[in-house]
Amino acid sequence: MAAYIDTSALAKWYLNEACSDDFEAYLREVDRPTISSLTVVETRSLLSRHRRMGHLTDRQELEVFAQFQQDIEEGIISLLPVRDRNVLAATHLLGRLVDHPLRTLDAIHLTICQAAGLTELVTADKIMAAAAAALGLEVARFD
Repeated sequence: MAAYIDTSALAKWYLNEACSDDFEAYLREVDRPTISSLTVVETRSLLSRHRRMGHLTDRQELEVFAQFQQDIEEGIISLLPVRDRNVLAATHLLGRLVDHPLRTLDAIHLTICQAAGLTELVTADKIMAAAAAALGLEVARFD
């Protein structure tokens, strides 16, 4: 089973957060955890925010991001590109899901997931989970 992993869930693999153990156990069952290049940017931002908040030292931030990059390079995590068509599709998606207060980047994540033919989204974001379910995706939540 391949699944698209949202940044909110993926953070649980690299940081000790609520549901981290559950998420790690879930990942052992996934054949191919998949993210996009958008996730890479969001992860870098998330780690920087944790450093600014005093939850990580400068060194820890760099070490965690280096491990994340290594996991991508070694193929532990599959990486999809963000394409212009994903961004354009997100515009249409926001128009279709008018009852969901979906954020811009989450809409792009959903279109990347769909374009890759993945049928499961993994997230810790209840709004994104509801939007994914409305699209007919299976959802695994870790919040």
